[in-house]
Amino acid sequence: MAQAATKLKPSGLKHDWEVEEVEALYALPFMDLLFKAHTIHRAEFDPNRIQISRLLSIKTGGCPEDCSYCPQSAHYATGLEKEKLLAVEEVIAAAAKAKEEGASRFCMGAAWRGPKGDDFQVALAMIEGVKALGMQTCASFGLLSREQARQLKEAGLDYYNHNLDTSPEHYEEIISTRNFQDRLDTLGHVQDAGLHVCSGGIVGMGEKQNDRAKMLIALANLPKHPDSVPINLLIPIPGTPLAEIERPDPFDFIRTIAVARIMMPKSFVRLSAGREGMTEEMQALCFFAGANSVFCGEKLLTAKNAAPGQDKSLFARLGLAPM
Repeated sequence: MAQAATKLKPSGLKHDWEVEEVEALYALPFMDLLFKAHTIHRAEFDPNRIQISRLLSIKTGGCPEDCSYCPQSAHYATGLEKEKLLAVEEVIAAAAKAKEEGASRFCMGAAWRGPKGDDFQVALAMIEGVKALGMQTCASFGLLSREQARQLKEAGLDYYNHNLDTSPEHYEEIISTRNFQDRLDTLGHVQDAGLHVCSGGIVGMGEKQNDRAKMLIALANLPKHPDSVPINLLIPIPGTPLAEIERPDPFDFIRTIAVARIMMPKSFVRLSAGREGMTEEMQALCFFAGANSVFCGEKLLTAKNAAPGQDKSLFARLGLAPM
């Protein structure tokens, strides 16, 4: 069957990816795939510069969602204590420290199905305070209404993180308390409010390559490509349903980074959760394949992250400098 003509938006970006096209990218010899991805990356970005973000959990544990990978879910006994919402002053102080350590973007995550009531008003004050420091602001608060997205924009939020996690078909095996369309609806509200979208997925949840392809298609075929695309490597947490799942082949993970770069050439591709368990050589290949953003700091929301000293050493050896 003849392939449909490629449809490009005015930006020159492709928004009508089909599974066969993405599978063909995954099927390329590893070196050919990396060369293709790196060539595109070099055309759009300085390959020796990396964007650095810091992530803070402003409200930890007790989440009503049943995401199979998450230690913060109230459905699983992971030993994580439920905590109250942090004070605005604590968050601003943490952001100031992150800025001193080289972070340009400060991300705030809360274990909510979605923000509501007084907690949302406090979160808006946090965003205003961090923005006043001269940093980019990012939030991950779960499902949003159209009005909430508008309020976040008015408070000074720059980016909103809401990952698709996996393919529409595999999604129901990972989460039952919300559906894939719920996530797409939130991304639509975020884009309509004029916020930058940060959305990606997780590799290593028992999905097949076809699922990874379909997850990337769901992102790349949005009306506008996400500005940031975090690609996470699952961190198996004791007590969660995915605690004993087999770790994916590192080369398969690197391939996903490369394919994401090819499909979304102007987006930042973030080498996100899971870096603490990666070798430096694996991380270096991810950067060559098109990853150009990381989280700094020894902790993400609740999981370990690569230590700042390790990052500084690795970046120096690779000749990478913060944006």
